[in-house]
Amino acid sequence: MAREFAAQMSMYRGRWRLYVVLMNTTERWPEYGFGRAVPVPTFTERAQVLSVLGFEPLPGAVWQWTEDSQDPDDPASPVVLIAAVRVRSWAGVSA
Repeated sequence: MAREFAAQMSMYRGRWRLYVVLMNTTERWPEYGFGRAVPVPTFTERAQVLSVLGFEPLPGAVWQWTEDSQDPDDPASPVVLIAAVRVRSWAGVSA
């Protein structure tokens, strides 16, 4: 049976990366680096990467964008954008 997880995409070291959050485990989270800052990876690119990692968005799931900051105590801190979507592992994937 497919398990459900959260997939997130954020900027890391000046480049977009997508990763699947595996809670309560010591396993390394599946991750993919897009190798660029612009343009922001498209919906199609994100879906392809999730597929390569062994996941797919849940039916009807949509990407939600959240604004955060590098330093929550400093209102002038640079903005950090994080996109997230609920995903499920494909049958046979042991994530």
